[in-house]
Amino acid sequence: MLPAFFQRHWSPYFVLLMAGLLSAIYFGLTSTVWAVTGEFTRLGGDLLLLFGVDASEWQYFKMVKLEGSTWSRADGWIVWGMFIGALVMVLLSNSFKIRLPQQKRRYAQGLLGGIIAGFGARLALGCNLAAFFTGVPQFSLHSWIFIVATGIGTFFGAKLTQVRWWKGRPSLSRGAAKPSVVKVRLIQPYIGAVLLISYLSLVAYFFINNHSRLGWGALFGMAFGILIERGQICFTAAFRDLFLVGRSLMAKAIIAGMALSSIVTFIVIVQYGLTPITQVAALSTLVGGILFGFGIVLASGCETGMMYRLMEGQVLFLPVFAGNIIGATLLAYAWDHLGVYNALVSSGAKVNLLTSYGPGAALIATLSMLGLLYWLTLYHERRYHQARLRSHQERTYVH
Repeated sequence: MLPAFFQRHWSPYFVLLMAGLLSAIYFGLTSTVWAVTGEFTRLGGDLLLLFGVDASEWQYFKMVKLEGSTWSRADGWIVWGMFIGALVMVLLSNSFKIRLPQQKRRYAQGLLGGIIAGFGARLALGCNLAAFFTGVPQFSLHSWIFIVATGIGTFFGAKLTQVRWWKGRPSLSRGAAKPSVVKVRLIQPYIGAVLLISYLSLVAYFFINNHSRLGWGALFGMAFGILIERGQICFTAAFRDLFLVGRSLMAKAIIAGMALSSIVTFIVIVQYGLTPITQVAALSTLVGGILFGFGIVLASGCETGMMYRLMEGQVLFLPVFAGNIIGATLLAYAWDHLGVYNALVSSGAKVNLLTSYGPGAALIATLSMLGLLYWLTLYHERRYHQARLRSHQERTYVH
């Protein structure tokens, strides 16, 4: 069994500061960034090929470099490493349990939300990770458009999920735990330890055989997976909880992590002369961000939330995962076949604050905007609770 520190969940501040630091270090080691939906898109291309559809000539797949298999791509090992890291911690803490949603409609809602989120993320050329945790620290203007758009989409998604026809009729039935389930849970830490040792052996194999990019991807992927599971990190919850219940802890921790990552990434870029990774800022960024924010609320989880919850045994997130891949693949097809690129992307441009305003000004502007975002989060939380207090006082006075 693990020590008490590993048995309980970790502070979101600690987890997201560590994630921000590791994200910057990963960029310094590999010149690539922590992201997942790009690989989801490539997985869609791999599946199309498996069914006899050669998508390698689609312009979007050329852009994201559909080469090899997911097992031969560093981004592939980031994704699978996150799944493995989350699963290891779930098993070591003896908390894996198959959980079914109380309403069957949640499967369809999860699939729909995943499709919308996957489509939106790839339309905007990034997801919550590629915008929040890599776009902002890479000083790419598109990330700020995406953040605002995600907030808008999440707001309307949260409103929709409160509508009665969406929530449906609640089910109060609960199944009793079976003896076999209890027995399986007793051996979970041992399974987790074997999985951890086996995976670290694979990482060592990569480095020994000069596949360092795969090794770094697998190692950092596992570290990110451990962090998101222990911190229960979900960008959907950060926005949704702020809007619905005035809870801001996760949102504030995300902003703090972005700030640290921005500072460390800035040092890495300046010290080692690395080229920051910049994405196109265009109408597609705004539209994609809104769709992404809307979709993750309908699906009840963003990419990070989906990954660790699936490893905890929450079956709902299987269709969410499938939906993400389907949505990303649909966008890859629509990019040139349905004219999405010409309509929403072609007029945009890659804008990086470092080159536009200079290193010092870019860092100050980024930290200032993050500070403003932090203040707005506190302001909204305070207003929410003040409004609730006034409402309570008015009801008390009436009675």
